[in-house]
Amino acid sequence: MLMQIFLFLSQFPSTENERLAVAADFEGYWNFPNCGGAIDGKHVRISSPAGSGSYYHNYKGFKSVILMAIVNANYEFMMVDVGRNGRMSDGGVFQTTTFCKKLHRHELNLPSADMNKEGLNFVFLGDDAFALHENLLKPFALRDLTIEKRIFNYRVSRARRVVENAFGILANRFRIFHTTINMSPNKIDVVVLACCILHNVLRQKNKGGYSPTTMVDREDIESRQLIPGSWRNEEQLTPLQANLNNTGQAGGKQNRDKYVTYFNTTGAVPWQNDMA
Repeated sequence: MLMQIFLFLSQFPSTENERLAVAADFEGYWNFPNCGGAIDGKHVRISSPAGSGSYYHNYKGFKSVILMAIVNANYEFMMVDVGRNGRMSDGGVFQTTTFCKKLHRHELNLPSADMNKEGLNFVFLGDDAFALHENLLKPFALRDLTIEKRIFNYRVSRARRVVENAFGILANRFRIFHTTINMSPNKIDVVVLACCILHNVLRQKNKGGYSPTTMVDREDIESRQLIPGSWRNEEQLTPLQANLNNTGQAGGKQNRDKYVTYFNTTGAVPWQNDMA
């Protein structure tokens, strides 16, 4: 069986000031304050290891391992976890990560509310697959939405787009992700991890050549249009299956409600009503 590799990369902050610097980038680029990163997971297609049966068989009908990651505002991987079998849900994989365990044990040295904008909690951003937490936000389910909740969903999705685009760049540039990886099982997770590290190096050393602006999603604020990045024109890493019942704790709901209020009052941006 494949082993699981978890790694905090060099970009992963360890102090309050380093986390505040990550949050400043999210606010500067994506108008989302107090954000420590965007979280998502993808299926990496693999050949079935001998004797594994249906162990790696995912909901899409092929064999895979899961790449879980946290990405900063510059499309760089800060944390990666790879090697869990494809039949696990992304929320389930996230629960097994060292990051999640440290988050729940309050061991990540997150900035306190009095250090953050508007006294709000420091947060990470996920999608429907993740459980709400006092430090993890996700959009509201797409039913019976008020305009305020639609605006909140837009603001979260806008900032979360960095992780989708990071995966898109990764697969576009490292073409092994467009194939079924066929090698010794104990090497697959190492190869995936190496690609994530090289992605970060190339983003930092040759951003324009490695991932030009046309490759990533961008917004035309004047026309209120989302312009998809060129990576979306090709088959990509397969998203994980959302778990809509993964609602989370009461403190997470209260925290989300505070962000809803903020994005509809002092934190509003002029174009949000047209984009939501």
